[in-house]
Amino acid sequence: MSHTAHIPSHRKPRRRASKSALRAGVAGGVLSTVAVAGAAGPAQAEPVTQTIEMPTITSGLATAVAASAQATQQVALDLEAQAHEDAAAQDAAKAAKKAKAEAVRKAEAEKKAEAAAKAKAEAEAEERAERASRTAARTTLSAPSSSSSGNSATASAPSSAPSTSSNATGSAASIVAFAKAQVGDAYVSGGTGPNAWDCSGLVQAAYRSVGIDLPRVSQAQSTAGTQVSLSNLQSGDILYWGAAGSAYHVAIYVGGGQFVGAQNSSTGTVQRSMDYDRPTGAVRVL
Repeated sequence: MSHTAHIPSHRKPRRRASKSALRAGVAGGVLSTVAVAGAAGPAQAEPVTQTIEMPTITSGLATAVAASAQATQQVALDLEAQAHEDAAAQDAAKAAKKAKAEAVRKAEAEKKAEAAAKAKAEAEAEERAERASRTAARTTLSAPSSSSSGNSATASAPSSAPSTSSNATGSAASIVAFAKAQVGDAYVSGGTGPNAWDCSGLVQAAYRSVGIDLPRVSQAQSTAGTQVSLSNLQSGDILYWGAAGSAYHVAIYVGGGQFVGAQNSSTGTVQRSMDYDRPTGAVRVL
């Protein structure tokens, strides 16, 4: 046999070896995949060692939820009740406030009415009392006698001079104008003007405005001239209430059945009809 002759080899051909290697690689990969899967398996799921009783947990949760719902409902009811109470309290407060305001208004109206009625009654009573007190005071004086008659004659004497004056009519008009100008002035006992008078103070000032001096008080003024009838009066005549010589009130006749006089503290100085308070008599000075 030639030294170049082909000698069969006991080794497998390289092709087979490569196939073997390929197969070994595939097998290794499969094993590796299995190994990885095996390693990952326990991390994702563990064997169940205890049974959890879910119904027990569910029952407790339901009880808690029910209790919470009941508490919430109770709070809601309490809030609603409180809201009703607050609304009722507000309504009651408004009603009380309205009732109080109405009561105050009625009380004020009644108070004003009572005050007006009281003032009117006091004014009327004061006027009556003043007249009565004047009458009572004057009755304590001595009644007109022969001596008083003599005084009357003496008092009448000075009046004759002015009555014969050529300007008597003008004087009477001036006296009337002066008296009317004082209407509205206050009445003050003892007042002689210029803005407050008593009855004789006004008469004296009116006559003084034309230069005639009269006595200061009503008793003397009631006899300071010639007695005239109330049906025969002239403007400027002196009207008096009470007896001549003891009169308790005087005024000035201004014509048209009216007089001006300082009446009392309630009415002040007024112009009134003689029918308001009928005088007793009159004297004429001019």
